[in-house]
Amino acid sequence: MSNMSNMGEDLYNYILSELEFSVPCTSNLVAVNGTGVVIGYIVVFFLGLMGNSVVMFAVCTMKKHRTSTDVYLMHLAIADLLFSLTLPFWAVYINESSWVFGTFLCKLLSGVQEAAFYSCVFLLACISIDRYVAIVKATQFLSKQHHVVRLVCGLVWLGATMLSIPVVVQREALSINNSEVLHCYENVTAEKMDDWRLGLRVLRHVLGFFFPLTVMMVCYGCTVGTLFRSRNSQKHKAMRVILCVVLAFVICWLPNNVAVLVDTLMRGGLVKDTCHSRDNLEVAMYITQALAFMHCAINPILYAFVGKKFRNHLLALLSKKGLVTRELFIRYRAGSVYSSGSTRHTSVTL
Repeated sequence: MSNMSNMGEDLYNYILSELEFSVPCTSNLVAVNGTGVVIGYIVVFFLGLMGNSVVMFAVCTMKKHRTSTDVYLMHLAIADLLFSLTLPFWAVYINESSWVFGTFLCKLLSGVQEAAFYSCVFLLACISIDRYVAIVKATQFLSKQHHVVRLVCGLVWLGATMLSIPVVVQREALSINNSEVLHCYENVTAEKMDDWRLGLRVLRHVLGFFFPLTVMMVCYGCTVGTLFRSRNSQKHKAMRVILCVVLAFVICWLPNNVAVLVDTLMRGGLVKDTCHSRDNLEVAMYITQALAFMHCAINPILYAFVGKKFRNHLLALLSKKGLVTRELFIRYRAGSVYSSGSTRHTSVTL
């Protein structure tokens, strides 16, 4: 996945590379959509900051009802929150048409986005395995082994950090063609640029999308098959938010992967490169990335509107703090996590 984790500056750098290193084709995409991109980044930043903070707060306050899935979802919220925190910097980058934060922040923010993205997809894969074990294998072993869950989360973050190292090492604030404008970009020679870009794209396509997606499809395919044969309504409800989270991931990131793959093939000469096709690809890259960067703010919305148990738990917390009335809490309390022992091992975020 080429620019999965560095969405903001990558769209700008993509157009920049076309303007400076390719055949002379006119492009007004930056000028036309720059303001829209900046506004979009700021909106997603605030939504992601507030929504994921609420999820983290809700899960951290769980004591008796926290399951392995809740822990994974909390780490997923942390990854989305870290991703959201980088968006204002890329918004300034787009608005100023220059990187004004220096090499250190260029490396740090690029690395944070890269690690946050990989953590997100790996955690989604872990959740699918966790639900497969709990529902298909009908065991709550992993839910009770909290040290195992913490170890898995630690390995996820370690792996994501290691995968972000190549970007951190190569990224710098540099000028192109000796201009005064700085860009946060890979500092590699022109001869190695195509190989570097291709290598990163193959890595991100395989490890950042297709492998986790395959794990999720296999696990959820088996899980859904088991649920169809089961009459346990609690298990059915337990899958609603998780399936929505995975579906949101596919809807947000699959179009971007397709656009990036076409771009890779075009740069490699496997697809005919013309001004018209490049213009269409620029539009596609813009639209799919606008869709992709929304992903870090979507999951909390799914928990709030689809996950009844999350709503009830959050309302209970707000009611104890006096932030919502008792009448409102009682009105939406039906189906609460505290109302039935049969939901003991069900994620409270569901």
